[in-house]
Amino acid sequence: MIDFYYWPTPNGWKVAIMLEECGLEYRVIPVNIGRGDQFKPEFLAISPNNRMPAIVDRDAEGGPVPVFESGAILIHLAERTGRFMLQTRCGRKETLEWLFWQVGNLGPMAGQLSHFVNYAQGEHAYSHRRYADEYNRCLGVLERRLEGREFIVDDYSIADMASWPWVLIAKPLGQLLEEFPNVARWRETIKQRPAVQRGVDLGKELRRSAPPTEDERRILFNQTAQDVLRRP
Repeated sequence: MIDFYYWPTPNGWKVAIMLEECGLEYRVIPVNIGRGDQFKPEFLAISPNNRMPAIVDRDAEGGPVPVFESGAILIHLAERTGRFMLQTRCGRKETLEWLFWQVGNLGPMAGQLSHFVNYAQGEHAYSHRRYADEYNRCLGVLERRLEGREFIVDDYSIADMASWPWVLIAKPLGQLLEEFPNVARWRETIKQRPAVQRGVDLGKELRRSAPPTEDERRILFNQTAQDVLRRP
């Protein structure tokens, strides 16, 4: 059994997809980021960065193992199950390269762009353009990588699961995919997988249906080291 600390976001979706693809038994523990559940001591003991997703793998060898950060979780699950990580030396290297590309480039750029699209509309035009351009650039990198390839590496892998949710939301971020035909084809191919559909639908009833209140904004944004250090 895996305890899955989750809130429906692209980072959460990629772990949900992996759990579904592997057919692993898990239970969802919602962490309501608008209420500040991510700062509770019991969650910080698992995820010291107070971010989702996180897991506790209760079936791991040697006893329960907590894992935080989505990329680390994907690697842990791939190694535990022997699935969705290429086993050749070169294949493993490329899978990890593209996984780290997502967690260091595509995800952060899309996430920052999402902030200006959804929470700071009309503010900071330079910042909005900066992240929109970087997101566009990342899609160009992925477009070139997918030239003549069905998936990011030789087979469907955690590299695809990591990047796909951030491309799924391209249109809401203001980026159409007409200029990226390889990315559009790849996006649609993965979207048809039943496990992917189940992963994206997980916890859909928890998704935000209204703008955050002022109290929620104080919890969600503008956190500093002082906020982290003074919490119990």
